[in-house]
Amino acid sequence: MRDIVIQALLNYTKKTITIEEIETFILANTISYQEFAELILDLEKEGVVEMVKIKGRNTRTPSLAYSYRIHKHMLKRDYHDELKQYRLQLHPTIYLDAYFGIKPSQWKKDLPYLLFIHNYLETKGLPEYEVPAPERSVELVGDEKWITDQQGKELLERIRLWSKLKIIPVSDPLMFAVNPAVLSKQLQKHLIVENKTTYQALVDTLPKTDFSTLIYGSGNKIIKSIEQFERQLPIPNRNHIFYYFGDIDRSGIFIWQRLNEKKPTQPAMPFYSACLDKPSLKGKTNQRMDESAIDTFLTFFSEDEKQTIQSVLNKGHYYPQEVLKTNELQQIWRHSEWN
Repeated sequence: MRDIVIQALLNYTKKTITIEEIETFILANTISYQEFAELILDLEKEGVVEMVKIKGRNTRTPSLAYSYRIHKHMLKRDYHDELKQYRLQLHPTIYLDAYFGIKPSQWKKDLPYLLFIHNYLETKGLPEYEVPAPERSVELVGDEKWITDQQGKELLERIRLWSKLKIIPVSDPLMFAVNPAVLSKQLQKHLIVENKTTYQALVDTLPKTDFSTLIYGSGNKIIKSIEQFERQLPIPNRNHIFYYFGDIDRSGIFIWQRLNEKKPTQPAMPFYSACLDKPSLKGKTNQRMDESAIDTFLTFFSEDEKQTIQSVLNKGHYYPQEVLKTNELQQIWRHSEWN
């Protein structure tokens, strides 16, 4: 019962709480008033909760305060002590530092899986070979979907084991066309386009450029499928530069930002600048606004271009890639300077 109350107080968002609210954490008829009062008084003595004096105390025996101030740093004391104990018990490659800064409820949720991982490492050690995520997931916790569908990857990243466990991520294959004539060059340039129409307009022009690939992003899918790039185009000892061309709208900019966070990717400026010479289109008013993504994206543009894009987005307009016709796209790709 104590654990239930402690957990509820930790998750409570306000600084003070009434005794009636604390009672709601416990199922009716599962504890007597005497037992409940003893629990609360113990928490008072420990400094976990403190009576709000102006509210007074009830007249029951034992007497409880009508309202309490919650001292969360005292609540977390036992939690932090528990983390320190598990630091000594779990395999040394399991890092628990992240748990000191997040809710204890996440620790309680993760602990059974951490014990599974500990047993795996104690028995087998760190793996020498890469295997697909479902296979490693079965080895670790006995559930092939744990890594991909049940936040297993997030847990492994939290304890700094994701890269050490040699897991091949599960994602859709990356779709791209290759220009074999330039694959021997030290600098490899790659153009990612958001939409299928733009991909089809450019694919025949690829051999006439010095780009190695034309990649079909397929909207948000590129954020996961880009993980397969090195596996699908294994040319070692090369320098790769990625360019991205998507719609100039909130969604297209957000996709670029998330892709850039995963693999550094420059906006394909010659295409974007050409779009800004066209009339914008109405629509796209219900898309998610991410000011951080827009601010980062705009750093690549001139002051005039920034103002144009901001004005277009603010009035609910956008520039689809399709404002550039096939011949324009091809001309821009072939004749622009790509740094």
